[in-house]
Amino acid sequence: MAGLDDRLDYVLGAKAAEPLEQHFGIRTVNDLLRHYPRKYIQGSTVLSEDDRPPQEGDHVTFVETITGVSARWTNRKPAKMYLVVNLGYREPKLTATFFNANYTKNLLAEGAKVMISGEIKKFRGDLQLTHPHFLILESPNGQEGKGSRAMVRLSAAAKDADGVTGLDAFRRDSLPIYSAAAKLQSWDIYLCVRQVLAVLDPVEDPLPDWVVRRFDLMSEDEALRAIHLAENAIERDRAIHRIRFDESVGLQWALARRRYGELSESGPAAPLKDSGVRADLLSRLPFQLTDGQLEVLDVISTELAATRPMSRMLQGEVGSGKTVVALLGMAQLVDAGYQCALLAPTEVLAEQHARSMRNMLGPLAMAGQLGGAEHATRVALLTGSMTAAQKREVREEISSGQAGIVIGTHALLQDAVEFAQLGMVVVDEQHRFGVEQRDTLRAKATGGISPHLLVMTATPIPRTIALTVYGDLAISTLRELPKGRQPITTKVIFSKVKRSWLDRAWERIREEVERGRQAYVVAPRIDEDDDARHPDDGDTDAPKDREGARQATAVLPLYERLGIRELRGLRLGLMHGKLSGEEKDAVMTAFRAGEVDVLVCTTVIEVGVDVPNATVMVVLDADWFGISQLHQLRGRIGRGEHASLCLLETKLPPTSRAGRRLEAVADTLDGFALADLDLAERREGDVLGRDQSGQGMGLRLLSLLEHREIIETARLLCDEIVADDPTLSNHPGMDRLAAHFVEHERIEYLDKS
Repeated sequence: MAGLDDRLDYVLGAKAAEPLEQHFGIRTVNDLLRHYPRKYIQGSTVLSEDDRPPQEGDHVTFVETITGVSARWTNRKPAKMYLVVNLGYREPKLTATFFNANYTKNLLAEGAKVMISGEIKKFRGDLQLTHPHFLILESPNGQEGKGSRAMVRLSAAAKDADGVTGLDAFRRDSLPIYSAAAKLQSWDIYLCVRQVLAVLDPVEDPLPDWVVRRFDLMSEDEALRAIHLAENAIERDRAIHRIRFDESVGLQWALARRRYGELSESGPAAPLKDSGVRADLLSRLPFQLTDGQLEVLDVISTELAATRPMSRMLQGEVGSGKTVVALLGMAQLVDAGYQCALLAPTEVLAEQHARSMRNMLGPLAMAGQLGGAEHATRVALLTGSMTAAQKREVREEISSGQAGIVIGTHALLQDAVEFAQLGMVVVDEQHRFGVEQRDTLRAKATGGISPHLLVMTATPIPRTIALTVYGDLAISTLRELPKGRQPITTKVIFSKVKRSWLDRAWERIREEVERGRQAYVVAPRIDEDDDARHPDDGDTDAPKDREGARQATAVLPLYERLGIRELRGLRLGLMHGKLSGEEKDAVMTAFRAGEVDVLVCTTVIEVGVDVPNATVMVVLDADWFGISQLHQLRGRIGRGEHASLCLLETKLPPTSRAGRRLEAVADTLDGFALADLDLAERREGDVLGRDQSGQGMGLRLLSLLEHREIIETARLLCDEIVADDPTLSNHPGMDRLAAHFVEHERIEYLDKS
């Protein structure tokens, strides 16, 4: 008998186990049984490695009835007979050709049902298999069980403890089909699974009995057997549901261990003070905080005052005021004698944060300077493009503790950066970073404390993503926009349908400039040498439904063209990802100061750029971007007192999938509604990136898109168990389910993109 942890070479033998490890990394009984069927066949279904029709070069396995057999002869001398077998009634026609057919001509008779496997070729539009492997399942002339040598051997090896022998293993109402390889076919894997299940000891259930009963679940042992061997669809579906439930519980338990484990650490307590940087900052703000900001700030302030480290995400609409909430939180830590670090993904965003925070703090950011306030601190900025001398000076401010608030890019993560007393880490645009990067920054704390953590995102997160990818964080949401913000009108320009619409867009920019306003023109690529399939800066959620390799607009030739044609006479600025930090800063400074009328740019301005006077944006080839990214780009306008206009141009027709997507963006300014639409439109693999998709997270059957109810149930269940046992110390089965995620460091990289 065998257990889940046993090595396959001991159970199956080295010869059978070696290709499983070579092609799929399958080493143990558990690995093999978790290589679930990707579908099941019934009757005459052609099976390739995905759901598309078979293509030339595909290795396919199918069960089919022979509808015609003809013997033919080669033209060469001496002539040799070969056999052409028609399989089913198909369009295009499907045939199998066997050379040296003296043996096969007596086996392959019309009306026989065969299981057949080989590589697809195309000839004059028809599909062909040349000398494939085959096994006769049913025959009008008594040839059952015969076929090509490899499959006959497999049939002979198919012996189960349940009394299923030989051909009966394949003579079923349905057959499981596995992800396979050219040298390891689906039926090879199927036979290995049967052999393992025949000797498998009863599997201990990882879930407590009361959980299995409450949710009317199939046992773990039954599920592992039924998902591979059950012919009854209802039984199979129950097995799949049980395993999905296991996956969800395992992921949620791993997240719970991380979430509650951090709560057991020592955090830097920072009780609110009646006087200090925070109190003075609140009194000098030139605007009134929204009810939503005040509510979130109250929660954050309470957690910062506790001895446990806060781990919270702050999500909110573009322009909802996340930065001032984060700054007030950091000021609370500064008042308690700690330093704070804000990690930003780009230099443009880091510089924007430093500028806006210094402006909000005023004299409170001028410690040691003439005019500095009594409780003042310093705001330091550290980026990769600084000179060595500049970096050295900033690092000294940080290590000495003079800088209470430190803002920077990945340069903050370098070993040379040392903090005197780090108490809080803020990560902006969380989806640009991995957990390991924020933990690297938190590890710079001294004295055995774990700094408070606040991560921010302007990309609203669908509920299931929040429960999984960001499941180790508590989440606060800002939905209310500050008073005085003007609405943004969004229109789609289908330029192939009506060229004059795009001409009108350029006129609209001129009209706004004449009124003293400014504009953005956004293009997907930098220059014509860029890969036609990938927009600038390598950071895009561009969908995969673009047509062919159609070239997208490049910003460099666009800048030149606009300057001599459509926008001639206006002051144009150029911004893209290949400019140096100094060049970007110079352009943005000029734009912010009103010295540039139109900023022609790529998505480098997607986040953090705040120019209230900009009221128009034209996004060319907008179909190159996904819903969330377009919403982010649109958020660069509508930040002042004037009504704003966003124009999304595409060369695709309104009836195209991309056209419908752009119309959806134009129809609503609700980023949360768009986030759900984005998830449904592109599925989680595209929304999250490969490392964050279900497969990248180690989920095999659970979909973040389709199984929200299971995920929420598992989350509530894990919280219920934690409430009864805060130490999480007596749940070996739950730990076993979570081990798959923890052992492979999946939790550490869940939100890496």
